[in-house]
Amino acid sequence: MTWSSTMSSGYSSLEEDSEEYFFTARTSFFRKPCGKVTVRKDVDKERELRTEFSREEIGQRIDQYNMLTKDHLKMTLNPTGVYTGFIKVQMDLRRPVTVRGAQKGAGGGRVEEAFYLPRGVTNTLHISSNNTVKQVIVALLNKFTVADNPAKYALYKRYRREEQVYVCKLADVEQPLFLRLVAGPDGDTLSFVLREQHGEVMWDAFSVPELRNFLRILDKEEAEQSEAVNRRYKAYRRRLQEALSEVRGAS
Repeated sequence: MTWSSTMSSGYSSLEEDSEEYFFTARTSFFRKPCGKVTVRKDVDKERELRTEFSREEIGQRIDQYNMLTKDHLKMTLNPTGVYTGFIKVQMDLRRPVTVRGAQKGAGGGRVEEAFYLPRGVTNTLHISSNNTVKQVIVALLNKFTVADNPAKYALYKRYRREEQVYVCKLADVEQPLFLRLVAGPDGDTLSFVLREQHGEVMWDAFSVPELRNFLRILDKEEAEQSEAVNRRYKAYRRRLQEALSEVRGAS
């Protein structure tokens, strides 16, 4: 699998190093998701009816795909029958990720910090038809030097059917490039999204440094919210006192 990454455009290659980008965000752990989509939990029911094509059929579909694509991200069929191409993955992470820093700690290990990755950023990956969902997740986390367990994350496909938008979790063994080929190049028809696993947070899966980072972020948010509430009530008290002073002065 090859990869190249920029925060706005381009593609990423696992075989080449590129500049890393990290961002912090003033986002709450409990931020509510925007938009309204229907979530399909049954992975098997949402798979394509056909999961294999003959080499001739693949060649025909690739030719059709390349004719329809508008961003020059074309697919290529190799003599071995393996084909390569591009997929775009949108980052939609609501919780902070643990990132390995460049500096080493007292014990010699890399210092780990919690960051909010910017939501909505799209990364373009150059992959082959053999690459699985699990490999894509691992590659994406490695590129951002994320130290978290890949099992905490899942790749979803977002697709439109009869004017409805559905989101379906993909199994680890599925092949994203095949799904891209079958759906065609239109991002409205099919797109890929990286998210945390749905369901209750499995706190046991987090390391002690991760949990401490979460507590620090929550403490900071709590302090900011308390300060905002205090400012608001101080303003109310001042206005009430001014109003009382005016009434007493008039009498």
